[in-house]
Amino acid sequence: MDVLVKNEKRSTTNPAMWVDQYGDNLFRYALSRLRDADAAEEVVQQTFLAGLEHVDQFSGQGSEQGWLLGILKRKIVDLIRARNRTVALNDGESGDSLDRMFDHNGNWRKNTHCTSMQPLDSIDREEFWPILRRCLDGLPTNQADAFTLREMDKLGTQEICKELAISPSNLWVLLHRARLRLANCMKHRWHHDHA
Repeated sequence: MDVLVKNEKRSTTNPAMWVDQYGDNLFRYALSRLRDADAAEEVVQQTFLAGLEHVDQFSGQGSEQGWLLGILKRKIVDLIRARNRTVALNDGESGDSLDRMFDHNGNWRKNTHCTSMQPLDSIDREEFWPILRRCLDGLPTNQADAFTLREMDKLGTQEICKELAISPSNLWVLLHRARLRLANCMKHRWHHDHA
């Protein structure tokens, strides 16, 4: 009985309609994770190709879009891993806003900690997400990727470290720097946009 249902669902798969039915949603998802339209388009194309190659593996137990989204997530992680192989871990670190936040001993400068780390109460407001996206665009790629995989895709430390080929301490540093920069950027943009 299960085999009949599985075969019936699989027969309803129509790869010729994937681009029209799922292309926009998959592209938006990829763009939100990669912050690069060309890269997002590339991984969506790779997703459709992988789906075509392995259409016989679609069990029919979930939605076709969900199955393609699973492939897309894998392609995004593959692209991030490949991209991070070419990006030095310390890109863009010198002379940035972090230098203004810490003294030469690595301690918080006076008043920086209490004003930079105020929690944002705007997460439910519609202005929050566009500002977050712009701030993510301004992060070094390795920091943005680490933050996205942890906070948006909810991957665990081991999985992120494996995919990015970094140690847990490197991940901690990337996330720490990303969070500080995002907090600083969000605060600045929020006040600038609402001034």
